[in-house]
Amino acid sequence: MSKALVVIPTYNEIENIERLIRNVFSLQRNFEILVVDDNSPDLTSKKVEELQKEFPEKLHLLLRAEKTGLGTAYIAGFKWALARKYEFIFEMDADFSHNPNDLIRLYNACEKQEYDVAIGSRYVKGVNVVNWPMSRVLMSWLASKYVRFVTRMPIFDTTAGFVCYRRKVLETINLDKIQFVGYAFQIEMKFKAYLSKFSIIEIPVIFTDRTKGESKMSGGIISEAVFGVLSMKFKSLFNRYEI
Repeated sequence: MSKALVVIPTYNEIENIERLIRNVFSLQRNFEILVVDDNSPDLTSKKVEELQKEFPEKLHLLLRAEKTGLGTAYIAGFKWALARKYEFIFEMDADFSHNPNDLIRLYNACEKQEYDVAIGSRYVKGVNVVNWPMSRVLMSWLASKYVRFVTRMPIFDTTAGFVCYRRKVLETINLDKIQFVGYAFQIEMKFKAYLSKFSIIEIPVIFTDRTKGESKMSGGIISEAVFGVLSMKFKSLFNRYEI
């Protein structure tokens, strides 16, 4: 059993999932993968089940009945990991926006440099985003600046979804008390890790927009982040924010 588990939520990622799985398993470091599939109509889970025959000890599948948000998918994956003996638990997108090779860099930051949280950061050294329209780059960059300003977290990419957590971080955070299910989930997890005084490092990565499949971003997800951040910060000032 590997010490490292990569949690990959999926919904209609049939065009990407096999190549991503093979790429991760081709790395020099030994990673296992947990795909959390929300009953994808394109039968993503069936492709994963086929690949499990080839990688029976390394590839795992958690099927959910319906699509209920990115945050709930990750929480389900985190709980699955904590019920087993993984020491390093990763978040990673299924669409190749995160380079699988960077998993090793995040792992080394936690395992060798002994950080508690390693963030694959688009903005710690300039803006490293490929194939996004300028309007979306600006919106994402401003969102991270806004979150950094409101929360006072010393993190440049507060909305990043490419993260390695040490087990003790996920054990400390009450996953049943995570409030947000969309874009703000990523912010909330970092905010709770920050309030818990875990050591956090940002590793510069290049984010490349998907070339296959469809984005799941929506206006509602963005508004949740904008207003959710204010709520989190306000509650934390008055000791009403549960970690």
